[in-house]
Amino acid sequence: MARRVPRLAAGRARVLGLPTRGTTNPNRLRRVDRWIVGTQSARLRDAVRPLVVDLGYGQRPVTTVELAQRLAAVRADIEVLGLEIDADRVVAAQPYADPPQLRFDAGGFELAGQRPVLVRALNVLRQYDEAAATEAWTTMTARLAPGGLLIEGTSDELGRKACWVAVDAGGPLTLTLAARAGSLNRPSELAERLPKCLIHRNVPGERVHAFLTAFDAAWDARAPYSAFGPRQRWAAAVENLLDQGWPVVGRSARWRLGEISVRWEAVS
Repeated sequence: MARRVPRLAAGRARVLGLPTRGTTNPNRLRRVDRWIVGTQSARLRDAVRPLVVDLGYGQRPVTTVELAQRLAAVRADIEVLGLEIDADRVVAAQPYADPPQLRFDAGGFELAGQRPVLVRALNVLRQYDEAAATEAWTTMTARLAPGGLLIEGTSDELGRKACWVAVDAGGPLTLTLAARAGSLNRPSELAERLPKCLIHRNVPGERVHAFLTAFDAAWDARAPYSAFGPRQRWAAAVENLLDQGWPVVGRSARWRLGEISVRWEAVS
């Protein structure tokens, strides 16, 4: 039987999308939040209205609450809007609301008619096929405020592995991989968390497969750095990739956090 998609109140656009599985845990999205704070602070500070949408927060709004707390350190007047298709989840989230900084409402890819400067959509599009996921990107980026950014990807349930794409109105910009480096045997283990647009392309002959293969080789080549800890080995492997000509974005301080961002054309 087809799922019944809730509608917004009369006079507002129909909610676009399907309910997520809803699983969530405290700190599950800490890695992407840390990346937002570390790399997107200027975007938030420059915004006329610092509205951030957290799309598909799940059965409990804990990660939306955490996002609002973390972004308040960037800008005290931050506004975070948690959106969910499931009406029961919206009702259950209301005790956590703290207007105007933190609100919850019904909404999907149409972003409830809002024009946010930033959208976080983690663990939302894995249930869609590739064409539908690409269409969702187009729908969301068309509703961004000028200079806005969509961050879309997936994480494991404990937040130890995550991958996401940064997308603006012109299309995808970067792919970021982030992990608790000590929990990995090899960087390519992050392939299971690739966004929908890439996960089925991790096969020989595709760019994302070539990138992960090169990352594994760099990881192996920097095995002696294990004596200084897994984060140092990760950073050394990223530096090796940069030396090989891979278009790595960002500074070494981010690599030591267990992150790597590369330009989209390197993996698309």
